[in-house]
Amino acid sequence: MQETGEENMQKGRRRSNGEALTQAAKAYIETHSAEKFSLQELASALYINGCYLLRTFKQQTGITLLSYHHQVRCEKAKVLLTQTDKCVSEIGEAVGFVSSSHFSHIFRKMEHCTPTEYRILHKGFQEKTENE
Repeated sequence: MQETGEENMQKGRRRSNGEALTQAAKAYIETHSAEKFSLQELASALYINGCYLLRTFKQQTGITLLSYHHQVRCEKAKVLLTQTDKCVSEIGEAVGFVSSSHFSHIFRKMEHCTPTEYRILHKGFQEKTENE
């Protein structure tokens, strides 16, 4: 069964709407990454159903909204780990984690090392490249 031109156009619109929705969700998460927010708050901000948002985001990116939120927080934490002398618990709190143990758990899951190990490995490397 062949699709009509109208069906193709609708699929294209859904795809571009999905891409736009995903970009909007990413922007919201990046802006509010240090805050605690719910799926309902995110969906309301984007004027969309939460279940539809979850499904569309996963289809577009291959990861869940929560995983993306954790990635954003970990990226911000990596910058703080290498560019400041703040302790790990302060960094976890600064990027939005409620407890340092949860921060360490998520960071290790995402980066395959603890925040302290990351700091040791990358801060030394960063200092070497700045001195060259």
